[in-house]
Amino acid sequence: MFDIWKPEIFHGRRKEKNFFEGWYFKVVDHSEKNACAVIPGVSITGDPSKSHAFVMFLDARAQRMRYFRYPLDELKASDKKFELSIGGSFFSSERMNLTLGQGRGLITARISFKGTYPWPVKLLSPGVMGWYAFVPGMECYHGILSMDHSIEGFIEVDGIRTDFTGGKGYIEKDWGVSMPSSWIWMQTNHFDREGVSLSGSIAKIPWFGSYFTGYIFGFLYDKKLYKFTAYSGAKVTLLDVTADNTRIRLENKTYRLDIDADRSKGVDLPAPKLGEMTAKVNESLNSSINVDLLKKKGSGTELIYSGTGRNAGLEFVGNITELIKGLKK
Repeated sequence: MFDIWKPEIFHGRRKEKNFFEGWYFKVVDHSEKNACAVIPGVSITGDPSKSHAFVMFLDARAQRMRYFRYPLDELKASDKKFELSIGGSFFSSERMNLTLGQGRGLITARISFKGTYPWPVKLLSPGVMGWYAFVPGMECYHGILSMDHSIEGFIEVDGIRTDFTGGKGYIEKDWGVSMPSSWIWMQTNHFDREGVSLSGSIAKIPWFGSYFTGYIFGFLYDKKLYKFTAYSGAKVTLLDVTADNTRIRLENKTYRLDIDADRSKGVDLPAPKLGEMTAKVNESLNSSINVDLLKKKGSGTELIYSGTGRNAGLEFVGNITELIKGLKK
């Protein structure tokens, strides 16, 4: 029960089938010439021979993904805080140590995270899910462990070591039965000033035999997290998606957030369906996102911030018409 207020920890301890859980670590070096996503997780299906732990390693610049599979018993997790070991690798909110593969294909890393900024967890709103975190049996739950932080350390791939000290990182996670059938996801924390970060998603949410379109957006600026979420009463007043561009406008009573995201070429990653890693999602870490944050004043607005986020993660999966229809419910 108390796990609800700890979205970062492992939630699959008593799951026997149709369950997945994955943590997403994004790291970009100081030069921004190197960007990687590391996704440790677990896939639990009705067939024990298919259930396994895994670590995905995405080299965004090389456009290459590697999938390392492990027996379930090689996953060890604390039930009190986020500490996770899979094979010879270790993950927490403070550091990431990798030992993946062997020989010429060996990947190693020693990365520490400084100044993490998690989405606040409160009594009646335990993280980014808000009160939906209390609803049992949802298809997918979401957590943001850090909107923005600095990193120190290195990643070595195929004998080539890259220093990531002075770079930036981001951490989130998902767990449940399946990823949504349709969703948009975006994230960037490389703007023209420090401490600015955007994370957001729009997704089809099954709901008692029907569905609605849910959305969770957070914009971190000047040490304040501006929240635009369905559960807080914010509205999506514009959603326009093409093959290479996504435009979104979100509004609450006080603020407006305008997003214009240009998508670059991505890499296909395995994604969960009924716990099994049989679906696919194409993810880019080279996209750019223009963001305007405005404060409403009478019939007009006042610009608070305008900037372009680089090294952006961007995903679009499924049917955009389905998402738009769900916004009208």
